[in-house]
Amino acid sequence: MKRIMLKVAYDGTNYHGWQIQSNGETIEGVLNRCLSELFQEKIEVIGASRTDSGVHARENIAVFDTVSQIPPKKVANALNARLPEDIRIQDSEEVSTDFHPRKCSSRKIYEYRIYNATFSMPTERLYSYFTYVPLDVERMQEAAAYFIGTHDFKSFCSVDTQAESTVRQVDGIEVRKDGNLITIRVSGRGFLYNMVRIMAGTLMEVGRGRLEPADIARILEAKDRSAAGPTAPACGLTLIKYEFL
Repeated sequence: MKRIMLKVAYDGTNYHGWQIQSNGETIEGVLNRCLSELFQEKIEVIGASRTDSGVHARENIAVFDTVSQIPPKKVANALNARLPEDIRIQDSEEVSTDFHPRKCSSRKIYEYRIYNATFSMPTERLYSYFTYVPLDVERMQEAAAYFIGTHDFKSFCSVDTQAESTVRQVDGIEVRKDGNLITIRVSGRGFLYNMVRIMAGTLMEVGRGRLEPADIARILEAKDRSAAGPTAPACGLTLIKYEFL
């Protein structure tokens, strides 16, 4: 028996998230099915990040066990030949049999993209959130700094979260603008359900002038979901990288 690690990229538009659901197709479900066909044995992957419905990834991590003699480095090519075009394996390699992607020290990097212009751009519609309301990026940058460090992010997670603790560490966050595209880039050791999308939605409220930058500190202190801004739509969020520390 050996364990193989996959680096998985996907367009999440047509999927109900990573984790297998009874109400639609998921990334995990497609991987399990295609891997089982390829190896002629039942395969169930373990994913590092259970991205939500509609969220994209440039690099998510999955591992699985197999008795197959297919060289680990050849798995990416063999699996890509079976996968739909909106899911692609970027790399495959053997790891130790006790390696678990959710039980080791790691850092995730997410980006939330906002297309801010008078009119929407069709080529951006699947990978960014469009708003015609002008956003003040300098105010958003000032507000973002309050997220850095270790805080209780109860105000910035779904009320349906099942996490034992809502304390999380944000290592870095930046807000930058390139033409009509505003990108919020966040890195941290772990994120709560909908946390990055609620952070993005709240920063947009600051950018619109509905909240002051310093209000972020007040919202964190409140530990109340209703104190924060709306949950930004899933289409703008992409898991950029998964780093093991």
